[in-house]
Amino acid sequence: MLSRMQSLTLRKALSASYPWTTHPLIIGAPMRVFSGPESATAITLSGGIGFIGPGLQPSSTASDLQTAKSLLSSSSSPSTHTAGELEKDEGALPVGVAFQLWNGNLESATEAVAEYRPVAAWLFAPRNGQTETDEWARALRGASSGIKIWLQVGTVQEAVEAARSDTPPDVLVIQGAEAGGHGRAEDGVGVLTLLPEVADRLAGMGKNNIPLVAAGGIIDGRGVVAALGVGAAGAAMGTRFLAAKEARISKGYQDEVVRAGDGAVNTVRTHLYNHLRGTFGWPEQWSPRTIVNKSWEEHKSGVSFDELKKRHDEALKRGSSAWGPDGRTATYAGAGIGLVKTVKGAGEIVEEVRGDAVAIIQSLQGLAS
Repeated sequence: MLSRMQSLTLRKALSASYPWTTHPLIIGAPMRVFSGPESATAITLSGGIGFIGPGLQPSSTASDLQTAKSLLSSSSSPSTHTAGELEKDEGALPVGVAFQLWNGNLESATEAVAEYRPVAAWLFAPRNGQTETDEWARALRGASSGIKIWLQVGTVQEAVEAARSDTPPDVLVIQGAEAGGHGRAEDGVGVLTLLPEVADRLAGMGKNNIPLVAAGGIIDGRGVVAALGVGAAGAAMGTRFLAAKEARISKGYQDEVVRAGDGAVNTVRTHLYNHLRGTFGWPEQWSPRTIVNKSWEEHKSGVSFDELKKRHDEALKRGSSAWGPDGRTATYAGAGIGLVKTVKGAGEIVEEVRGDAVAIIQSLQGLAS
C-alpha cells in the first residue's frame, strides 16, 4: 500500500515540475476541440495546469499553442508570476497539450512541441499499445528536452505496462469509468477503486515514483478530496470545464451540460454518436460517455443507422435545438453532469473547487483528534 508519506512526496514532486501551481492541484483535462488555448491559459493563470486538447486538424496544435503563448504574454495576473518566469527563463510554455495517438500525426506533433515547448504532453489511445506510446514519448522528448509525458490509462494492466516500459511516463492519468471522454468500454471501473489498486501494484513493482492523477467524475471540491484520499497527486476535470466561459462549445451543448442530471440514467458509453458525426476508426476498447437523447432512444428501439444519420444531419441545421432531450447530436459528458449547475470562467472554477477542497480538508482534520 502507498503510504501517506509517499503520496505527499509524489504530490510535491509533481508540483515541483510546475512551479506556478497551487495545492490541491487542479488540471484541466484536454477535451478534443473544447479545451482550447483560452480555457487552458485561464486554468494555468489560476494556479492549475491547463491542457489544450487535440484540434480538428493536426495543424491546430501549433496554432493553439501560438494563441496560448500570446494570451500568457499579455496577462497581468499576479498569480502567474512564476509561470511567466518559467517561459522567460527556460523558454517553456506553462500549458500542456494532448495527442490522440490512434489517428495522430507524430511529425506535426513534434514540430509543434519543438517550436512552442509546452511543459507537458498528454498521450492517449494508441492503436498499437505501449509500443506506439513509447514511440511518441521518445519523439516528443527528443523535440523538447524538458517536456513531461502524461499517459492516460483506464486499467491496472495498462498502468503496469507503462511503468515497465523502457520509456515510462512522467505522470500516469488514471481515468475512471465515470469520465465523459473516450474511456474503457467494457473493463473500466470507478476511479476511486482503480487508482489505489494501480498505486499498490506499482509500489509492489518498485515503480512508486510515478505521480498518479485522478480523472473521471470529478466535478467539485468533494471529488478532489476523494481523489487525494486514495493517493492522487492531483485531480483532472473535464466535464466541469465544458461549462466554462472560455470553452470552445456551442450554446446548445453547454446548456444541455448544465441542464442534465442523474448521470447513471442519462448518460451512456457508445460509439453511436461518433458514427453519426462521421467519425469512424476509434479502437473499440475506448468509447465516449454521452448524454442520451432521441438518437440513442431510437437506436435502442431498432431504427436503422441510415435513418438515424439522416435525422441527425437534419437536426444539425436547427442550431441549438440539435442538443437537449429532444435533440439528436453528440453531447459527450461525464457521469457527474448532475453536479454542474452554472457557467463560470475557467479560472473561477479552479479557485472555487480548490477553495472548497481546502475547506473540506480543514474540517476533516478534527476527526483525528
